[in-house]
Amino acid sequence: MDPLIAKGADMIQKSEKILVFSGAGLSTESGIPDFRSPGGVWSRYDPSDFLFEKIISDENTREKYWQMSTEFYHTMKDAVPNRAHRAIKILEDIGKLLSIVTQNIDWLHHKSGNSPDKIIEIHGTAFTVSCLSCGKKYDRDEIQQRIQSGVKVPYCDDCSGILKPDTISFGQAMPEEKMATAIMHARECDLCIVLGSSLVVYPAASVPLIAAQSGAKLMIINRDETPLDSMASLVIQKSVSHVLGDMLEMSTTPPYRTGLEKRK
Repeated sequence: MDPLIAKGADMIQKSEKILVFSGAGLSTESGIPDFRSPGGVWSRYDPSDFLFEKIISDENTREKYWQMSTEFYHTMKDAVPNRAHRAIKILEDIGKLLSIVTQNIDWLHHKSGNSPDKIIEIHGTAFTVSCLSCGKKYDRDEIQQRIQSGVKVPYCDDCSGILKPDTISFGQAMPEEKMATAIMHARECDLCIVLGSSLVVYPAASVPLIAAQSGAKLMIINRDETPLDSMASLVIQKSVSHVLGDMLEMSTTPPYRTGLEKRK
């Protein structure tokens, strides 16, 4: 028995209000490349080309933005939840999950069956599109069909306004209500589990920091070191899906273990 896994299982058993904070390292284990990793989106595009102000002011930038966005959307659309996503669903099933605060835009927490009202997507989602003028929402597949038919820059049907995926771009304001709710839950939780986040992107990384400062235990499962490791009760630098899956197997009993088989 791995003593670190056993310690994590014990922390989960003793907690009642768990906040899960998830980052790109959770999604990479479902086959979605980290934007910043070799082969990721930012190895082929310059992030400064997609500042929010450029997107809304320049047609050529919008065309390039939709080209870039289309690349990673197809990967995300086909991705499936991994063992860690299924473990988080079990946390909800057994009544311990307060909320999921995620930096990911891939909808995998939704696909794994977590309740939408438990999921706070602080960097938005790639699966819906909105008009920046009138606010009309579109399903992303509808807009992708337009692009595949030859439309390079789609516009709103109702007002001809600029359409943009509901993700937070560089220079775009964070969603105030979602951040406020995330911080509220950080202050309420008794355990914050960080999964696959480097904890260097702010203001998102302030969520687990506030949780720890508010008295919650902090568990960090990430392949690399993070700036908050010294504040954590448990740090494990291994595969997110294997570690969390093993913890939930150890801390729960059937039928809750269903779905935690050691596959991706």
